[in-house]
Amino acid sequence: MAVEKKTKLRIAFMGTPEFAVPILEALVSVGHEIICVYTQPPRTGGRGQKEKKTPIHIRAEKFGINVRVPKDFRFKQQQRAFADLNIDCAVVVAYGLILPGVILTAPKLGCLNIHASLLPRWRGAAPIQRAILTGDEESGVTIMQMDEGLDTGAMLMVGRVAITRETTGESLHNTLSEIGSSLIIKVLNALMEGKIWPTDQPEDGVTYAKKLERSEGHIDWRKPAEDIERLIRAFTPWPGSWFEVKGERIKILSAQVKNIDGVPGTVMDDKLTISCGVDGLQLNTVQRAGKSPMTVAEFLRGFKLPIGTVVN
Repeated sequence: MAVEKKTKLRIAFMGTPEFAVPILEALVSVGHEIICVYTQPPRTGGRGQKEKKTPIHIRAEKFGINVRVPKDFRFKQQQRAFADLNIDCAVVVAYGLILPGVILTAPKLGCLNIHASLLPRWRGAAPIQRAILTGDEESGVTIMQMDEGLDTGAMLMVGRVAITRETTGESLHNTLSEIGSSLIIKVLNALMEGKIWPTDQPEDGVTYAKKLERSEGHIDWRKPAEDIERLIRAFTPWPGSWFEVKGERIKILSAQVKNIDGVPGTVMDDKLTISCGVDGLQLNTVQRAGKSPMTVAEFLRGFKLPIGTVVN
């Protein structure tokens, strides 16, 4: 797999979200030649339905890198345009498009994917949040040689990080992006030197991280407080966790488990501790629709929730 007598590689970068930005920056900073960036097409949204470019698109343009935004790779013209880049490898990070075999095999070293989990655990769309939500004790990044399966390619390098009671979806996202930035540089150096070889993923321990749905953030107070607290951390900042009371949707940004007993969904004290299926949750930081985040004390000054109130 080595590329002989090279100190830098010709690379196509394929990515879309903010998670991929530090990785692109790392590749540029060490001198690899980023021939082209592939990303999702701009989409309309927000006020005025203006077209919005992806974070990777914006960053690539600042670097002066050519950007391509195909909707897919089904057609010969798109496949030929990719092959004509004559690249050593493609680095793929949360790109969001399926790459057919003709694309995967076009670069000399193939396509390398940076996946935010410890494969084969949490293949799929939302590995960061699913790891926290399920109570995993660690997460990490796997660099793999892509094949036509869903995150099934042979592994080249793995980096690990502990998941603690302070870990949120946002903090883990940022940490894994940093780990991925470091790992891909090490992998590319090892490939150039012929000092690394892919290892098949284990057959045991396969799980799938399905795409996040906004509706999952609606808190079911019948569940144990431990589960709900993990949900709050996993879904911070997106898609967010929330409950409804007095016709309003209240978003919970942080909370802690308390040893109390009561009917699920009932406000138990003047500190906004809410009973759950097992134990309860004392809310710490919340947010009303259209408002800034606030402490519970600030919230309760303008939004009374007497003891005994039931929230949904």
